[in-house]
Amino acid sequence: MTPITLAHSPDSDDAFMFYGLAQGDVDTEGLVFSHELSDIESLNRRAIAGELDVTAVSFHAYAYLADRYLLLPHGASFGDGYGPVVVARQPLSREDIASGSVSVASPGRRTTAALALSLWAPGVDMKEIPFDRIQEQVASGEVAAGLLIHEGQLTYSDDGLVLLVDLGRWWKEETGLPLPLGGNVVRRDLGAERISRISRALRRSIEYGLSHRDAALSHDRSRADRFVGMYVNDWTRGYGPEGRRAVQTLLDRGAEAGRIPPTRAEYAPE
Repeated sequence: MTPITLAHSPDSDDAFMFYGLAQGDVDTEGLVFSHELSDIESLNRRAIAGELDVTAVSFHAYAYLADRYLLLPHGASFGDGYGPVVVARQPLSREDIASGSVSVASPGRRTTAALALSLWAPGVDMKEIPFDRIQEQVASGEVAAGLLIHEGQLTYSDDGLVLLVDLGRWWKEETGLPLPLGGNVVRRDLGAERISRISRALRRSIEYGLSHRDAALSHDRSRADRFVGMYVNDWTRGYGPEGRRAVQTLLDRGAEAGRIPPTRAEYAPE
C-alpha cells in the first residue's frame, strides 16, 4: 500500500495532536502514513503546489488550495482572545506599522498571522524571516518589529521586548470570535472512503494525546504544556458552529480587504 503523506510542523500543538499516530498507538484502519515535519510556511507552499496528501496549513493559505483540499473537521488551532503577537524593542504605534515606515519581520506570507497583521495594519511592510529567528533579530535591532507565532508568544519578554498588539485579542474585540490560525486538510482526490478513514485516524490521535498528556508533552514540559493548553482545546476536537463561523469570517474579511481570493470553507464529513 502506498503510504499517505502526513505532514505537520514540529511545534508543540501539532506534535501533541499527531503524537498517537506517530507512536503507532491508534487504529489507522489499515492506512499507512509517512510522517513529514516542516515549518508551517513550507507546508503552506507544498500544499498550494498539491504535493501533500494530508497536512497542517494556515487558514490564510487555505484560500489558495481550497479547490484541491478539504478541511478535516477536527485538529484546528484557534486563539480565543489571544494569538500571534507583534513585538518590538520600544513602543511603536499602530500608525507606525500601518504606514509602512518600519518593517515587521514575518514568519511567512501565507501564515494566518501575516493575514491578521495586514488586516490590523493595512499598509504594513513585512519582511519574511524564518519564524525561529524573528525574536532574536528584533532583540538585536536587525528589524524594528517582529510577528511572533508558536512559543515566541510566550517568551518575547525574556529578551526585553514589548508588546505592540496581540492579534488574537484584537480579532476577538473586532468580531467576538476566536482567531482561526491553522487546520488540517486532505486531498479531495483521495476519495470519500479514504478521506473518512483518515479523518477517523486523526480524531483518534487527538483524543489519544488528550488522554496521554504527560507523554505527548514529554519533549518540553514547561512551556509546551502552556502553549498546548492555549491552542489544543474544544475547537481542536471539532470546529462546531462558532469555529466554522470564525473561519468563514476570516476568509470573508481577507477577501473584502483584497488580501485573498473569495473562498468558501468546505469540510470533510464528520
